[in-house]
Amino acid sequence: MGKVTGFLEIDRQTPKYQPASDRIRHFKEFTLPMSEPEVAKQAARCMDCGIPYCHGPTGCPIHNQIPDWNDLVYQGDWEAAVRNLHSTNNFPEFTGRICPAPCEEACTLNLEDAPVAIKTIEQALADKAYELGMIKPQPAQERSGKSVAIIGSGPAGMAAAQQLGRAGHDVHLYERETRPGGLMRYGIPDFKMEKHYIDRRVEQMEAEGVRFFCGVNIGVDKTVEELLGEYDAVLYTGGAEKPRDSGIPDHGLSGVYDAMPYLVQQNRRVGREEIESIGWPQEEIWAGGKHVVVVGGGDTASDCVGTAFRQGAVKVTQLDIRPQPPVRENKLTVWPYWATKMRTSSSQAEGAVRDFQIATLDFVGEDGVLTGVKCAEVNEKREPIEGTEFVIKADLAFIAIGFSGPMETGVLAELGDRLKTKTDRRGNVSVDADDKVYLTSVDRLYTAGDVRRGQSLVVWAIREGRQAAHAIDKALMGRTTLPR
Repeated sequence: MGKVTGFLEIDRQTPKYQPASDRIRHFKEFTLPMSEPEVAKQAARCMDCGIPYCHGPTGCPIHNQIPDWNDLVYQGDWEAAVRNLHSTNNFPEFTGRICPAPCEEACTLNLEDAPVAIKTIEQALADKAYELGMIKPQPAQERSGKSVAIIGSGPAGMAAAQQLGRAGHDVHLYERETRPGGLMRYGIPDFKMEKHYIDRRVEQMEAEGVRFFCGVNIGVDKTVEELLGEYDAVLYTGGAEKPRDSGIPDHGLSGVYDAMPYLVQQNRRVGREEIESIGWPQEEIWAGGKHVVVVGGGDTASDCVGTAFRQGAVKVTQLDIRPQPPVRENKLTVWPYWATKMRTSSSQAEGAVRDFQIATLDFVGEDGVLTGVKCAEVNEKREPIEGTEFVIKADLAFIAIGFSGPMETGVLAELGDRLKTKTDRRGNVSVDADDKVYLTSVDRLYTAGDVRRGQSLVVWAIREGRQAAHAIDKALMGRTTLPR
């Protein structure tokens, strides 16, 4: 814990943002970091709550020892706090920026709507680690003689690769795109996390012996069978990129897109890459000077909103079929779990019009070009109410209602029936009965991350990668010292 009476004496404080009028002019991060004394004061608020739900499975999937490093920050021992944080989390600079912080929802002080600023402290620790020169390569002292191939370089693949490399295995990580990071690089806008943080970790991992092979589409350029023949184990961490079917007819209109191609294109622009990308539409998508409608209420929809504003959209409207949630949840029925309540993202706060209990019925247009989105109000069963139809002017529309599983190309197309008996109803690649083993129905082929559990958080991907590394190391060596 921090200061005994800290939670009584110190108010919750989180970092401020650049004004919306300034931040929509660039794609860089816009959070204004807090000073070390301010961060230490926030760490002092951590109370001796008996059962710290913040770092159990309810709050933190990777079991960050949050009360421990809060106390260390309060005591001024930043180096020990950094070591503690990295003992459970390979990439705290990622989670400190883009995790929605279920740990704060589970904080005991959230019963009073004033949880400890855990995410802020985590990001400060991650950045402090680089300032102190503590993020150095940690190559294995002995080589195991075993080799592992990893398909997909998102957070699950990167976490597994780092763990297995440090265990002494030869790790080769294959990525379809031109740079590592998966959708963490290409799906999350730079204004939420700049990509040089990924690059720094890649440099560290390469110095630890991990080899990255980008621009290699497994299942197309190189088969899974080849990998199984060359390596002692193969881990598939391909993500869940297949857009959920909206059921909305688009009539082939120009201007209607799934959300991810739009985000991928802009991230490639910021990274000074060609916008063409494997598996996504090739035509340029640009919101400048247009009326934009975003269908969906989640994080991906919010990312589309923020990106459209930065490209110069005239107006952005976000449609959510769900009813507007309450401003404050009933703590006694929800806590310590994630609550459904009214939340406003930084992108939405930049000027988006948000409409709730609205169904998107159709896309309308002229001469093959989108001109509007036909909508209707819905009842409590999410059924359109007759007579409430209306049309919103739109030059560009994005469907951001989530993902239904991994792409059925590449790896899944190659393996076919060998994996069909081990996929769930959403197409995710499940594992054998013992969920901790991460082994698929194909011998020596493991799977982890969104491709296994479905669309989820970066923090869950890191946990899955670490646990899969534990399982693989144990299978290869008969024992393991890697943490789960």
